[in-house]
Amino acid sequence: MKQYLSFFRIRFQTGLQYRTAAIAGISTQFVWGGMEILMFKAFYEASPGAFPMSFEALTSYVWLQQAFLALFMPWFWDAEIFKAISDGNISYELCRPAGLYEMWFTKNMAIRLSKAVLRCFPVLIAAVFLPAPYGIMLPGDIQGTVLFLLSMLLAFGVVVAFSMLIYISVFFTISGQGIKMISSCLAEFLSGAVIPLPFMPDGLRQLAEFLPFASMQNAPLRIYSGDIAGAAAWQVIALQLFWLVFMCAAGKLLMHRALKQVVVQGG
Repeated sequence: MKQYLSFFRIRFQTGLQYRTAAIAGISTQFVWGGMEILMFKAFYEASPGAFPMSFEALTSYVWLQQAFLALFMPWFWDAEIFKAISDGNISYELCRPAGLYEMWFTKNMAIRLSKAVLRCFPVLIAAVFLPAPYGIMLPGDIQGTVLFLLSMLLAFGVVVAFSMLIYISVFFTISGQGIKMISSCLAEFLSGAVIPLPFMPDGLRQLAEFLPFASMQNAPLRIYSGDIAGAAAWQVIALQLFWLVFMCAAGKLLMHRALKQVVVQGG
């Protein structure tokens, strides 16, 4: 356990060094969130009462999405891992006194969390002080806040576990570019990053809500906004837990199979 905590601390501290990039990211996310809200506002004014979420819930969804983008972005990849697999440096990783899956999982958690810590607070603080209905709503009650935090933790784990499956798949391919592009686009659309899942047609929405992508940002953001509450929130959290355990188990099994046949060329 100590070695994994060391990996986490080193990667977390490294990620905190990129303050200039964080400032650029904060301004980009704040502007993008504002543009997205204004776009939806035009649709809401054109067809009042025709949408599955209230405008206040939608704005909270968008601001939380932008504040915690680093935790949930499915298109963020650790280039060092792909490089280690493709150029043979994986041999050095295998010499470390730690499980490869657990080590990569810990590093991915740390780098995403460090980016989120730098960026989330300015976006959230600014969104709180925006006039209604353009700002973020405060949590409705303590139970909803607890469910949101629990769902956030599980969603973070699901995102990292999904990323691990993509990293491991590169062991079986010549290049990881194709699978990175396909998985990123698919995950971003089906996780509610492009539009919230309630805005999708019923058949597609029901399918998307069962898939692991809905257990990423869709679940905690809709719980916070009140779009999912009560027994439905517990059902969503249970589904998140299932996908987290399933993907971690699948990732470890796939990693074990990959390492049994890995070959490193050169000297």
